Amino acid sequence: MVFNKFAYPLALAAFFAIIIFQAAAYDPLDPTGNITIKWDIMSWTPDGYVAVVTMTNFQMYRHIMSPGWSLGWVWAKKEVIWSMVGAQTTDQGDCSKFTANIPHCCKRNPTVVDLLPGVPYNQQIANCCKGGVVSSWGQDPSAAVSSFQLSVGRAGTSNKTVRLPMNFTLLGPDLGYTCSQAKKVPSTVFISADGRRKTQAWMTWNVTCTYSQILASRYPTCCVSMSSFYNSTITPCRACSCGCQNKNNCVSSNSDIRTVVGMNSSTSQNTKIIKCTQHMCPIRVHWHVKLNYKEYWRVKMTVTNFNYHMNYTQWTLVAQHPNLNNITQVFSFDYKPLIPYQFTNDTGMFYGLKFYNDVLMEAGPDGNVQSELILHKDMNTFTFKQGWAFPRKIYFNGYECMMPPPDAYPYLPNSANSTLISSSIMASFLLLVLLVFW
Repeated sequence: MVFNKFAYPLALAAFFAIIIFQAAAYDPLDPTGNITIKWDIMSWTPDGYVAVVTMTNFQMYRHIMSPGWSLGWVWAKKEVIWSMVGAQTTDQGDCSKFTANIPHCCKRNPTVVDLLPGVPYNQQIANCCKGGVVSSWGQDPSAAVSSFQLSVGRAGTSNKTVRLPMNFTLLGPDLGYTCSQAKKVPSTVFISADGRRKTQAWMTWNVTCTYSQILASRYPTCCVSMSSFYNSTITPCRACSCGCQNKNNCVSSNSDIRTVVGMNSSTSQNTKIIKCTQHMCPIRVHWHVKLNYKEYWRVKMTVTNFNYHMNYTQWTLVAQHPNLNNITQVFSFDYKPLIPYQFTNDTGMFYGLKFYNDVLMEAGPDGNVQSELILHKDMNTFTFKQGWAFPRKIYFNGYECMMPPPDAYPYLPNSANSTLISSSIMASFLLLVLLVFW
């Protein structure tokens, strides 16, 4: 028996690669978050079947924004798509073998996108035609679903002869999602509108897609700055927080905007035309400790858009701080606590009020949204020392933002401590005098 000296290191490397990938796809703030794609065969046809594909976003705070999702797979045999309702493929492929009825798509690896709003009713199906925009489950479960129908030909015509598609891919709209192989599950049960009858799909399979920020982007896409009422120093975002690879293509002044936008007028909506900054991030989140009351304290959050070519619709902001377990009031934003673990309540999701500030406009005078929070103090834990008043993590639209280094947080001046000590000593002395001479 000949020992291959390369076999063990290669196997070990593969093992660690799998472990690292799984860890990267795990989100501690949303441990069960995923996008589930359900494929229900509703009826059989002479050469295949009609199926309804439903995509449900179970992620609590990560949504799919414009220009929307695109879903791909590889057929197991030589299937074709005869027709679609509620979606379309991006490429028909080579259908020259067909002379009478021409399929909608003949590619072995089709890519499907959602239809835009306003298409004719005969091209629509429930939960379709939103331009691929899908809300997060935590923000709006009713809008966290997208569906389409397709008629598949040259496929099996029974549960025993149908072959499941393979190698699913999902863009939402950028990279970051990894999908499992299709897996047969118990057939979906449907209940009629009056609730008096049940029917079920002939066959159902699921695909689960999970998100990893490491796969999505090499650099963060947002950063955090900080300030406080007790220190005049403003802690800015780290230099090159989002990478400085685009430093030479940014917009340095308002006079350059028209030129750059004009040159990029034919680019996609996701094109980043960013204002030149030290941090080079399209989004900055600023956390300001504003006021201190006897039993409460007040924080102001401001989200600023530095991208001249993108509006952020249905944006979400997630903050992690131990005092979010006792939040009293939120102004200008909607708020929902995120409790991924039973005994931990330190994370909250903030998002815009519908028709008021649920759209973060492109860079400029209107390119910001802001709100203030009032939090009730827990005297056992509350302090302004050692940066306790600042968040542990910030996420914008599901992307973790770059935080400043801990030693750069606005600190409580020594004079503030001495003032508090002096006040306590003086109060004790006056109380003692009153007790003695009363």
